[in-house]
Parts: sequence; structure tokens; C-alpha cells
Amino acid sequence: MTHISRRTFLKAGAAAGLAAALPASAAVPPGLYPARPNFRNTPGASIMLTGGSITRDESFLPEVAAVQKSHYAGRKRILLILHASLPQDRDRMEQRLQAMFAADGFEAYSLHHLSGGAARRRIETAEAIFVGGGETFLLLRTLLEERQLRPLREAALGGTPFHGTSAGANIAGPHIGCTNDFPVVDVPSRAALGIFPAVINPHHPRTDEPEFGGRAHKIRSYLRANPGETVLGLGNAAVVRLHAGRVEIPLQPAFLYHGGTSRELALGEVGELSSLVRQHAQAR
Repeated sequence: MTHISRRTFLKAGAAAGLAAALPASAAVPPGLYPARPNFRNTPGASIMLTGGSITRDESFLPEVAAVQKSHYAGRKRILLILHASLPQDRDRMEQRLQAMFAADGFEAYSLHHLSGGAARRRIETAEAIFVGGGETFLLLRTLLEERQLRPLREAALGGTPFHGTSAGANIAGPHIGCTNDFPVVDVPSRAALGIFPAVINPHHPRTDEPEFGGRAHKIRSYLRANPGETVLGLGNAAVVRLHAGRVEIPLQPAFLYHGGTSRELALGEVGELSSLVRQHAQAR
């Protein structure tokens, strides 16, 4: 299996740590720690993100399955990227997802059986892609180590339908910023795919759940340190879809945070996010 060498990986992490340790006047605006801009889009990009908990009784929830079928319309075979699961769990996860996708008329196969250039070529030629949930930092690190982040980004921007759920939704945003995961492994950067214009917070509580206030407070604190970013909170089984240059909410609950403001989103188009997409659209 081809890997970035441990020495190279640790050197990259050390460089990032050194930059963070520099005096504020030399590295970043005083008191602020903004990430670099990291979003791009093309007219053909088709991105579906879900907040997690999209299955019940070994099947996709009917309402999620309906959106997913529309999202993957015209495609038959779905490439599973299960790097957010521990290696020993990936065969079992693949079998479970294969059965669920088969019930909806799709064939599914997992990338974890390949490595190196063969794995990257499989991403480049995939009909459709599904990135599963689990440990966000493990997912990002594996994509970096296997040099799969760029081909995955290029596939999505080239029009390959992409569905990421939970951790898989986290990596679609510009950065890993509002994940609920522990950092179980180190990563040299929190920059992610950058194919969706907002940082994602999955499993976001509903307004009637006790955890809602604490989650909202944490996201607002994040935005105080990163005032130029936008955060989209997606509840369990909630869906956002970027397609044909428009960002829409087909399933709630979803919450938009930017600056000092926040609001629960209605079904339909999210104007602020569609505007960001139009600003960064690139012809291909």
C-alpha cells in the first residue's frame, strides 16, 4: 500500500504547528485564526450531504432514499469510501451498505480493497460516490496519506454525484471545523475537499432537544474565531443538496450560522449558500 512517509507527514504537521506558534502579528490577525479560503465549484457539481442517522432496520430511511435515488439518477454502480471506519470494520460496513443499496437498485463496492494508483484511478472513473460516517479525522488523514483527496475533489467537480453522510459530510466543506468527533489521529491541516460552501456540523439537535443550546453556543464560538466562515448544521436524516448551482434543503432540520446570526432553514433553496456557489463557479 502506498503511503506518504511518516517523516513527511510529521514534518507537515510540525510546520503547521510552528506557524500556529508564531507571534500573532507575524502569522494571523490579532486574536483571530481564520482558515484560508478553500471552496470551489463547477456548474456540473452535484453534492448531497446528510447529517447522519440515515438508516433504520438495515435500510435507508424512505425519505432519505427518495432523495438519494434522485441524486444518483442514471447511475448504477456506487463507490463506497469507508475510511472513516476502522480498517477492521470496513468489510462488515461494505456488506451492510451493499445490501441497503441493492434494495434501492444500486450496486455498491468499497474502495478499501484497492490502494495506491489503482485506488486513485477507481475514484477518477467512479459512476457515483458515497462517503460514509465514522471518525472524521481518520477519514481526512487516510485521504491525505493515500493521496486521494485531490482525485476525489476533481471527480465531484467533474460531475460525479457525491453523497457524504456525517463524517463524509464534514469533509465536503472547506475545512474540518465543527465536527463532533474527537481528533483520534493527527492531521497536518484541517483543509478538506472544499466542494460545499459551508463548514458542516452533523447530528445538529432540533430546537426542541436539550442539546440545542449547547451546540448553538459552540458553533457561535467557532465563528468568533473564524468570522469569515459559514456553518451549516444538519440534523439527523436532514439533507442539503448542491445541484446545478443551487443549494436546497430537501429534508430538515437544518440551521445556518454566519457572523453573529443564525436561523433555522425552511425547505427549499438557501439563497446565501447559492450566492456563494455562484461567486466561486468555475467553467470546466
